[in-house]
Amino acid sequence: MALFSRRPKKDSDPKGEVPVDAQADVDEVQQDVNAAVAAEQADDTDAEPVPHVPISVSTYGKPVPRPAPEPERLPKTPETAPAPSESRPGMPDNTLLSTVLQEVPEEVDNAAILAVMRQALQGTLYLRILGDARAQAAAGEPLRLAISIVNDKKFLLAYTGAAALQAGLGDEAQSTSILAQPSQRVLRNVIDAGYDGIVFDHAGPGRRIVLPTGLIQRSLDQADPEFTIKNLLAGPRTDETARAVVDALVARGAWIAAGPRADGQGMGVAEARSAEGGRYLQVFSHPLEVLTLRREDQPMPLTAAQLGAALKSESGLDGFLIDPAGPWIRIERAELDALITIADAAEAVDAAADTDDDDKA
Repeated sequence: MALFSRRPKKDSDPKGEVPVDAQADVDEVQQDVNAAVAAEQADDTDAEPVPHVPISVSTYGKPVPRPAPEPERLPKTPETAPAPSESRPGMPDNTLLSTVLQEVPEEVDNAAILAVMRQALQGTLYLRILGDARAQAAAGEPLRLAISIVNDKKFLLAYTGAAALQAGLGDEAQSTSILAQPSQRVLRNVIDAGYDGIVFDHAGPGRRIVLPTGLIQRSLDQADPEFTIKNLLAGPRTDETARAVVDALVARGAWIAAGPRADGQGMGVAEARSAEGGRYLQVFSHPLEVLTLRREDQPMPLTAAQLGAALKSESGLDGFLIDPAGPWIRIERAELDALITIADAAEAVDAAADTDDDDKA
């Protein structure tokens, strides 16, 4: 928790919320329309797991035999996140979210909302609190969070770093505490506290984006509660990163991008190929990672056993490409043995169940 010392505002709200920038630069009608479209698109990703995915049918959209004459390359998106930065010592910036906020167009569209929602699922966010947060907590008082009010709707204000927060203080300097929280806790608080949504970096380009509570709820429902893979790929890479990503796949499963083949013959799934011709199944930590690519394929959830079965059924796969929209990581087949082991165990259980059914018959 960092503390900025400023003169208290005399007419501050005595309740647990402090209206800030009450007439935020938000076109509510436009945001409501875009948010509704975004929520509907998120609803479309709510699919039931399937018992078998025919990985072998072809690369989605590219029904050609191996070797392909023009192999799809690994994505041009950043493989790793930008180097860690701190606009104030001790307060790491959420660089990925800050970057996508700076890229928000003047006329906010559905794609921009989904892009911001995707990058909000990782890293640290900062909340602004009027007064001494430690004293408020010690006294058992609710923290007096800064909010924005637009046409009687309340939006929590959150910041991607100290520079964005300092810009938000503006000329109305006041005694302000800064509370750093993992993004999942901040987003969960939006829902639990009954806010209508959240605004990031309200003094900068982020003010044009409102993430409505409905979209946040849907995104959290479909996410790993700890955002494990998102945070791993957003952080510094170590020799243990790949192993940790595999552990997350074992624990939670993941998503793939699937859709009808270009020739109309069955279903295909999205792959990528290395410059050397290696084939990698595209795997996604969240359905938003698929939607952000703005392709026609749809996200499909798979369990760890189903991911392992996909590897077993397609011996030509060289591994997984995780979150190709970036930051991404390539996991080689030899590092995915744990998934194949789970698939073998699931097959053994199914075989035993079938035997029992035959005996009963």
